[in-house]
Amino acid sequence: MIDIHTHILPGIDDGASDWEETLRLANAAVEDGITAVIATPHHANGKYLNAAHEVKQLAERVDKRLNEEGIPLRVLHGQEIRIHDGLPEAWERGELLSLSGSRYMLIELPSSHIPKSMGELMHELAVLGLVPIIAHPERNSAIARDPRLLEELVMRGAFAQVTSHSLLGGFGRGVERTAWTLCRSGLIHIVSSDAHDTNRRGFKLKEAYQVIGKRLGESYVDYYQSNASRIVSDSPLELTRGESHVKSTSFSRFLRRLIP
Repeated sequence: MIDIHTHILPGIDDGASDWEETLRLANAAVEDGITAVIATPHHANGKYLNAAHEVKQLAERVDKRLNEEGIPLRVLHGQEIRIHDGLPEAWERGELLSLSGSRYMLIELPSSHIPKSMGELMHELAVLGLVPIIAHPERNSAIARDPRLLEELVMRGAFAQVTSHSLLGGFGRGVERTAWTLCRSGLIHIVSSDAHDTNRRGFKLKEAYQVIGKRLGESYVDYYQSNASRIVSDSPLELTRGESHVKSTSFSRFLRRLIP
């Protein structure tokens, strides 16, 4: 399994506090059946600024350390980038990272709303050859009230990533219900852990996939796992699987015209 959203790097955000916690997280990932993670520390969220070159260097150091320790886990680089003014310009200045050097960028919405500038931002990212992946939309209160807001973003070319803990009830029943609604509606394309530590916010990716298989079928598990692999290989993501409400031929063709 591949986990595209983790906070495994030591001491740079609210994830792993030090190298010891990073090593514990790495071992926990391996125990969960994960073979590669993308380190995605918070960036530009009002509290943390983690410049691209610093994140990349630290991810490379962690990857090297795990190899020396004999821990069979690859650590790739990325960021969880909060939507902010000047984001495209920050990319052009080299301050931002995509996921493992791919076309895909992990972006975080505010928790309470979708910025009015979101449509313009998505257009600017497309011009730059970037495809946004929206982190944990199930925790956005506006989307929870009206999932059609996420559908509009998907129609514009975005993908969405749900968190394993959300599917398992770790953020409360309301978030859990929203997470499953989005999955069943075909508006979720990747499952990741958003792991921060080995206590409260571990991986639980294997458990989430097991529950997905029971509730939605193994084809969903294959779909989500395939898309995670496609991000690392910088391949086009699969847009839908057959039973979603966004499966219509005309809708799918419209979306595929938007996705590079």
